[in-house]
Amino acid sequence: MKFISTRGSGPVNLDSALRKGIASDGGLYLPTQLPTFGLDDFENASDIGSVAGVLLRPYFEGSDLASEMQQILAETYSFPIPATPIQSADSKLSMLELYHGPTAAFKDVGAGFLAACLSRLEGDVDAPLTILVATSGDTGGAVAAAFDQRPGMRVAVLFPDGRVSKRQEHQLCCWSDNVISLKVQGAFDDCQALVKAAMADPKLSSTHRFSSANSINIGRLLPQSTYYADASLRHFRRTGNKPGFIIPTGNLGNGFACVMARAMGLPIGPIVLATNSNRTIADYFETNEWAPRESLQTLASAMDVGNPSNMERLREWGGDAKDLRAQLAVTSVSDEQIKAAIKQDFTEFGFATCPHTATATHAWRQLDPEVRQQDWILVATAHPAKFETIVEPLIGEPVPLPAGLADILSRPASAISIQPDLTSLAAALTDN
Repeated sequence: MKFISTRGSGPVNLDSALRKGIASDGGLYLPTQLPTFGLDDFENASDIGSVAGVLLRPYFEGSDLASEMQQILAETYSFPIPATPIQSADSKLSMLELYHGPTAAFKDVGAGFLAACLSRLEGDVDAPLTILVATSGDTGGAVAAAFDQRPGMRVAVLFPDGRVSKRQEHQLCCWSDNVISLKVQGAFDDCQALVKAAMADPKLSSTHRFSSANSINIGRLLPQSTYYADASLRHFRRTGNKPGFIIPTGNLGNGFACVMARAMGLPIGPIVLATNSNRTIADYFETNEWAPRESLQTLASAMDVGNPSNMERLREWGGDAKDLRAQLAVTSVSDEQIKAAIKQDFTEFGFATCPHTATATHAWRQLDPEVRQQDWILVATAHPAKFETIVEPLIGEPVPLPAGLADILSRPASAISIQPDLTSLAAALTDN
């Protein structure tokens, strides 16, 4: 399997794409050709690990990791990822629960896969690989947890000061000496721009041996496509219907992973992207003009992205806005609508949802009644306990902490404050 940049450079194999994170021309890697599958290919795949083994095997062809693929997948899928039916009077509705990993967010899947791969490809304690990760809330914690104490691996987590929840911030800043937590005086887009600029800087890249764990790295998208494959297969086998997915979307990696799974032949119906008040994607679909802008701070903080990186992949893959409208739908959800959805979810479904998941439940309720009664899987991207200051006042009761998150929050935490420029980042990396 070969990968080529959205801007033309390459091709490279999986190992190089994982190591580099971003192509030398600044583009993002895509497979030169997607493998395609039929339902019979998954006949003996009874759990998500075995589904992933079928789906990802072609990507490992020619890789130094091919012989260790099964061990890598065992590490990645070490926690449950259920699609749980929801009792609702007028629907065939399920919730894909992606929050059962170490840091209670969907990004534990991609981060775990990357850590399992890169620690096998690299791991030189005398010249560690430095993983740069910009985070709007959940990515950094998942990456830090996945790479924590791995020999020959160093992580620098960049997050926007004051724009993540307190519990999110704590899980960004409580790891071992190989994880550096950098509190950037700016927005998530400043953090993301810093990562891209650092990786494009020849001197810094040579000094620190950079790679990325954001969804700009193809190693994040590949494992994420597997839970859409597994959930859709289970649903189709049970009902004979292709489920649609409604996916909370910020940097567009999770949504693009679902698009990939459908393009590979999995039984996936319509795909709806639910954004918050950062309307860059929604406006593009409406106006045909791609206009990145400064991100807005919202209740769904992990989705506060004004310039989603993976739109470059989506446009290269699926065409311009006119073409994409035939393949996807987009709904923008305000903070007031998020609050209302959290309340209604608790009353109607009997459980709490986080602000990000609430964008999906709101989007589902806005569908035409006939469409809403079709088969849908809503994607729950994070545990509501990570956003207790938002959720608990709305539902009127406490949200119990998952055991893994409780353990993380019991650890001491610290961070280094930097300005949103390369000089400050370079100094922090050198001094720590």
